[in-house]
Amino acid sequence: MPEKLAVDLESLSDLCTPWSIHVVATLRIANHIAAGVNSINALATAAECDAHVLHCVMAHLVGKGVFEQPEPGRFLLNDASRQLLDPAVRLGLNLDGIGGRMAHAWSTLLTFTRTGTPAYSDVFGLPFWQDLDAHPTIAADFDALIGPAGHGMPKLAFDITGGWDSVRTIVDVGAGTGAMLAGILQIHPHLHGTLVDLPRTVGRSGPVFQLAGVSNRTTAVGQSFFDSLPAGADVYLLKGILNDWPDREARIILGRCAEAAGVNGLVVVLNGVVEDGSPWGLPIEMLLAGGKQRTVEELSALAGPSGLKLNRAGRQSAHFVVEFRRA
Repeated sequence: MPEKLAVDLESLSDLCTPWSIHVVATLRIANHIAAGVNSINALATAAECDAHVLHCVMAHLVGKGVFEQPEPGRFLLNDASRQLLDPAVRLGLNLDGIGGRMAHAWSTLLTFTRTGTPAYSDVFGLPFWQDLDAHPTIAADFDALIGPAGHGMPKLAFDITGGWDSVRTIVDVGAGTGAMLAGILQIHPHLHGTLVDLPRTVGRSGPVFQLAGVSNRTTAVGQSFFDSLPAGADVYLLKGILNDWPDREARIILGRCAEAAGVNGLVVVLNGVVEDGSPWGLPIEMLLAGGKQRTVEELSALAGPSGLKLNRAGRQSAHFVVEFRRA
């Protein structure tokens, strides 16, 4: 038997490196270097920061393989640091934006582990969703991070029981600025779609639908998904929504979908489901808002009180798809 490699706890517990990466991303150091500014004093001036501290940060990252230092005090990009030029990468690392909210949320892990209740408000003064309401710029960063700007174009390859030919209307619940819905409507030109999200978010959906060429087949509704949803559609889609919420709130969201879908509608859940035998993880939404990954059995138990019965569940390409109908 080959000897198993020892786990290096010192490397695993290193906080200096991730925080240094967050700092240089926030200060746009890679962008400054790409623009031809590469001496430490010039970089500090461009980034409006302390040259000595920045030099220490950069030297540490050079030692970790991020950036190159061909001579003392002069820094260049390498393959690792060029990733910081990607706006999507920087979005999740920027300490002045949503990246800072996520980074600092990890400091609440001990309290969350002890209590099972998110301690986000201990750091930021408000629970996560209320914090976004109070800070529109951070909220816009969050919408961008979970949308195409942060995660690329959504993966659209999934099917439903009976296929899409008999479907005429779909409501995408909590779907941000509508990239997923726009893609579905492009693939299925006979569909009409309704986007439901908070007013500040759906207010930015127009360009998304226009670019996709589906504006004439979309309706944007600015509201909470804890309120009554537009009724009578054939499909109600929840993509990456339920895993953002604790059981109580997830049960309410499923209930609103069940009310709106009636006896003929289909409620489709994408992602946020742990397949049998899959390893458990620790996604950031747990610390932000108390969200959780659930098994099909756990999700079905939440859906049951609303009269929803499991119709089908299984892996389809990039998604694990769970379907419910009214019993």
